[in-house]
Amino acid sequence: MLGHDPVSATPVDDLPTPTPRELELLKVLWEHGPRSVSEVHRLLKPADGRQPAPNTVQTLLRIMETKGLVTHTAEGRTFIYAPVFSREETASRFLDRVFDGAASQLVQSLLKAEKIPPAELEQMRRLVNEARKKQ
Repeated sequence: MLGHDPVSATPVDDLPTPTPRELELLKVLWEHGPRSVSEVHRLLKPADGRQPAPNTVQTLLRIMETKGLVTHTAEGRTFIYAPVFSREETASRFLDRVFDGAASQLVQSLLKAEKIPPAELEQMRRLVNEARKKQ
């Protein structure tokens, strides 16, 4: 389902917001593509270091499906889960919801709150320059 544009058809306030744990599962799916519960569990690297049980991952994926965050297809008796929204669509929704779409406010917030390494700042500068060339 990636690539469709449910974002423009749905008001921002109506879009599902993933919890921190759900976001960790989405990161696995974004980075590795559609996966089974056992594969998501194996690839999961929780930020807090606490690995959930496989049945917890399964329950979270089912909840995420009811929220419209993931979808599944059946391969035999195995469910393969995939994100409904791409990482970019989710980031755009976050920007709209938290910063009213103002990317400069997001960057300013990051610069104030985070110690960003010089190499990452240089990468950000290159990305801004590339975006300018495309306009």
